[in-house]
Amino acid sequence: MSQRRSGTAIEAAIDTPAAASSARAFGWLMAGVAALVGLWALWKGKAWMPWPFAIAFAFTLITLLELSVLHTLNRWWMALALLLGRIVTPLVMGLIYFGLVTPLGLLMRLSGKDPMLRRFDSAASTYWIEREPKGPDPATMERQF
Repeated sequence: MSQRRSGTAIEAAIDTPAAASSARAFGWLMAGVAALVGLWALWKGKAWMPWPFAIAFAFTLITLLELSVLHTLNRWWMALALLLGRIVTPLVMGLIYFGLVTPLGLLMRLSGKDPMLRRFDSAASTYWIEREPKGPDPATMERQF
């Protein structure tokens, strides 16, 4: 008999039960972040923003008294993190590749640079590059692990 498997990592994150320590850490993290947002608002002179402190207080109480509530929130938070990772990672990598690597490669081609020495040389008997100074003694490489 085969079991039905989740189709995506996000569904798996939602279906996976969170450990008590993970839920507790999640509760303290959320309380701390909400408190920092409230402190930042006070520092910037926005005293009319009491909701971050209320959220921090609520997360503190839930973390101390009723940890089971945080299991579901933690699973949904992890699912959101996986979803954002699947969206943001390819975008950032694409930006790095097409915004940095490709233009540098084109500039190097236009300037005639070949740092890997990949050009064909019909006069060369070998493409081996002698190392100067010589490398370590081969006897020192016998027991590498």
